[in-house]
Amino acid sequence: MTATVLISRTIPKTVDAVAVAVATTGTVPRALGLNRAALTAAGFEGKAGQTLVVPSGTGPAQIAVGIGEPGSLTVKVLRNAAAAAVRAAGKRAVVATNLADLDGVDAAKAAQAVVEGALLAAYRFAGIKKDPNTSALSQLVLVVGDKRSAGARTGSERGQTTAAAATLARDLANMPPAYMTARHIAEKAVEVARTGGLTVEVFNRDQLAEMGCGGMLGVNAGSTEPPRVVRLTYTPRNPVGHLALVGKGVMFDSGGLSLKPSDSMLTMKMDMSGAAAVLATMGALKALKCKAKVTGYLMCTDNMGGGNAFKLGDVLTFRNGKTAEIHNTDAEGR
Repeated sequence: MTATVLISRTIPKTVDAVAVAVATTGTVPRALGLNRAALTAAGFEGKAGQTLVVPSGTGPAQIAVGIGEPGSLTVKVLRNAAAAAVRAAGKRAVVATNLADLDGVDAAKAAQAVVEGALLAAYRFAGIKKDPNTSALSQLVLVVGDKRSAGARTGSERGQTTAAAATLARDLANMPPAYMTARHIAEKAVEVARTGGLTVEVFNRDQLAEMGCGGMLGVNAGSTEPPRVVRLTYTPRNPVGHLALVGKGVMFDSGGLSLKPSDSMLTMKMDMSGAAAVLATMGALKALKCKAKVTGYLMCTDNMGGGNAFKLGDVLTFRNGKTAEIHNTDAEGR
């Protein structure tokens, strides 16, 4: 579940918690119900990222969120403060905050940072369980004044787009390897291309052989899962330049015949997170109104042991005609 984001001039009655910005010095907002001395006694100094939950018997909980020294506010501070506030809110589903309404940071940039921090802090991998793990946060309310509302709305939309892209990349990287093979991520790329205004080409094992991609085929030789190379292209009107993104997509890296120890393999389902990041980025370009042409490549295969696995001492011929003798099959990404 992804939380919705609302821009409001006032705090809705439906909120469960209100995150209030507090600096290290200066006035403490009355809504907290505590003065500076009481906050200090509770161990809260207003340092960037600090939080203190103040329960209420008659309304939403108040969360003091530190933003550091007055005059030193930055986008990074706001992003981290929003993340800290959501973590402090715990199981409270609707959270409001004034973090995007502070002087010192442009309204659009502030709102984007707050939305990114909050939504990414709320991220939970739903997984494949019967009862999926979901975030408690269902709605984030940015409380801003009239002068900043237009900018905040623009920034909020951008923040939701970037947070959604990061969420997609995280979901792909967290998926168990049997459920996220090279074929699966290629299918997901086709889906993302359809919704993101991209052109997409998927190359299978036979096509890679015709193209002379001996390195990819060598790494894939020990796997029962075929490789895929995906090329995604985003082309705006009158592009100002052309950027290429290449994502490593080793869907599971056992090390091949240079087998990794078990502990080192626990995160190797994430050796495709480079490809996941490129795919998620490509899918966000249209919504972000990117002005450059961008081509993304996903290089996807397993690196497994087995009777057909490439061996130490083998010589692979790459597409550019160069050759390499293999001294370590666990060096496939380099």
